[in-house]
Amino acid sequence: MLNKVMLSTESRMRGDMQVRFGGRYGKTYCRKAVRRSVPSLRLGRGGNIIALAGVLYASDHVPYLLGKIAEQAPHIRPISFSFRQQASEPSFQHLEVGELTHPALLRYLQERGINIALAKAQCKELHFTHNGKPYFAIGFPNVAGGFEVRNRFFKGCVAPKDISHIRQQGEAREKCLVFEGMMDYLSFLTLRKRNCSNLPDLDRQDYVILNSTANVSKAIDVLHGYGRIHCMLDNDEAGRKAYRELERKFAGRIRDFSDNYKGHKDLNDYLRGIRQKLAVSPPPRTIVKPKKKGLGL
Repeated sequence: MLNKVMLSTESRMRGDMQVRFGGRYGKTYCRKAVRRSVPSLRLGRGGNIIALAGVLYASDHVPYLLGKIAEQAPHIRPISFSFRQQASEPSFQHLEVGELTHPALLRYLQERGINIALAKAQCKELHFTHNGKPYFAIGFPNVAGGFEVRNRFFKGCVAPKDISHIRQQGEAREKCLVFEGMMDYLSFLTLRKRNCSNLPDLDRQDYVILNSTANVSKAIDVLHGYGRIHCMLDNDEAGRKAYRELERKFAGRIRDFSDNYKGHKDLNDYLRGIRQKLAVSPPPRTIVKPKKKGLGL
C-alpha cells in the first residue's frame, strides 16, 4: 500500500499538473496554482513543507526528505482535491506519492537501460486521476517540491517546475555535474555503476538536473558555489545553447563532456547504443543529355 502524501489547498505541493498525453505530439497543460508562504513566528522566515522537513531532519536531499514525509503520512486521513482550472483544461486529483514499485514502470526503466536499484533511490511513484481515470508514473522531485513525470506514454510535470539539485551529505563538494533531464542523470549513474562496480564514487560530486533548458538561469544561481562544473547536455542545438549560456557565466571552471557520447543525441541514447540520426543531403543530381537518334551526323 502506497504511503500517501496529500496535496491539500494549504500544502506546499499545491499546483496544477502539466502532462503531455499521447506522446510527443499530444497537448501539454500546465498552470500554477496560487502559492502562499506563511513565515514562521519562531524563525521569522517562510517556506514549504520540504523546507520544514529540511530543518527538522538537517538535510537538503529532496528524495530523503520526501521519504521522511511519507513515513508520517499513513497517520493522516487522505483528502481529495481538485485544482482550479479553466473549463477547457483537465483536472488532476488524488495525487499519491509512494515508493517506486509498479512492474510496468520498472519495465519502462529497464527498457531505457536504467539500473532499477539506482532509480528506486532517486525517484518516486505517482498515482493520480485525470477526468475520473487513474494514471501512474515515475516522479522525479525538484527543489521547489514539484515532480518531473514520466511513463511510457507521456512526460510532464507536477508544478512548480524547477531544477533538481542533488547535494551529498557531509562536506561540501567542489564539483557538480549538470544534466538536461532525469533520464540523462539516471543514465550517468547506471554507466558509472556498470563501469566502476567496485568503486563508482557516485557521491564524489553533486548533481544539477535542469529538467528543461529554460531553467538554465535557475541552475546558474546554485552553480556559483562550485569550483568545477562538468556538463553532459544533449547533442542538439538546445543543449549547445544551454552550455554556451553557462559557459559565459563560468568560463575557466566549466567543461563540456558531450563529446564523450558524440554521435548520440543524449546520454540515455549512448547508454542504449542508439546512434543519432543525422540529416544527410541527397547526392547532386546529374543531368544526362539524351542520345541523338538516327545516324548521329
